[in-house]
This record gives sequence, structure tokens and C-alpha cells, in this order.
Amino acid sequence: MMTRDGLKDILTKSVASVTFTKKDGTSRVMRCTLKEELLPAVDTDSDKKERKQNDESLAVWDLDKKAWRS
Repeated sequence: MMTRDGLKDILTKSVASVTFTKKDGTSRVMRCTLKEELLPAVDTDSDKKERKQNDESLAVWDLDKKAWRS
């Protein structure tokens, strides 16, 4: 099984297909990345609240849905 940090390291360098089990028990394959040149522009809205890091999930850019997913 891949660790969160191991997955983050891979995704910052490339695109990967990640298979995971959703909350409803179904399996999903997601093509995702954290590669900077493939991410959307950063929203610099200063009114947004900073979120606390969840060590059990990792926010990634879903290349097919063009949205952030955890």
C-alpha cells in the first residue's frame, strides 16, 4: 500500500491513475496529478479561510473532471 507522502511525491512529478474505494463502497479510478504546470491558476482571494491538513487524505487535481478531489 502506498503512503500519503509517497503518493504526493509521485504526483508532484507526474500524472498517475489512482484506484480507491469511495465512501459508498464502490471502486473508482482517477487520473490525477499535483504537477505544477498542470494545476489550475491559484485563487488569491485573501478572504478564504486556511484549512487544517487532514493526514488521512490528499487533495489532488482530477484531470478528467478538471476539479480538486481528496
